[in-house]
Amino acid sequence: MKSPLLRSGMRVLDAGCGAGAVLLALHEAFVARGLTPGPFHGFDITPAMLDRLRASLRIRKNEGVELVQADVLELAALPAAWSNFDLIVSASMLEYVPRQQFVAALSGLRSLLSENGSLLLFITRDNWLMRPLIGRLWQSNLYTAQVLREAFAAVGFSAIEFRNFPPPYRYLALWGHVIEARR
Repeated sequence: MKSPLLRSGMRVLDAGCGAGAVLLALHEAFVARGLTPGPFHGFDITPAMLDRLRASLRIRKNEGVELVQADVLELAALPAAWSNFDLIVSASMLEYVPRQQFVAALSGLRSLLSENGSLLLFITRDNWLMRPLIGRLWQSNLYTAQVLREAFAAVGFSAIEFRNFPPPYRYLALWGHVIEARR
């Protein structure tokens, strides 16, 4: 299945890239579809995670990714050129932002999007299984679809759609939400 979100030359940001699982998979998806990746950027708050991602990039001989250490709550510290992204992806990062600052973090990410840009967010559900496994064990915030809809609307996203995981990964729906939001 080809995602309409992907097209050649896109400016892409992985917000909270960690060791790079999503960033690397996204880059591979571009290549597998015969698309020319545009500039890829990633930030994470943890230097050790960025070091792991840099090592993976070296092994794969992927030199087109710019990484910086940054906090999603302090996006003004990002390089000045880091704006007008066509696509921002964020997976399992916003759960760790204090709940009272979630909308501010979401607003900051929206401000980095181009006029027609999209945010693709993977975030943990609030349900009976995730409360003990992720909520308590990992001390993470969990979110219902309604709370997320309200937060995205409050920030001013024009379109918010909850997506399904692809068929081989449908079991992940028990873990989390996939949200596509357009600026």
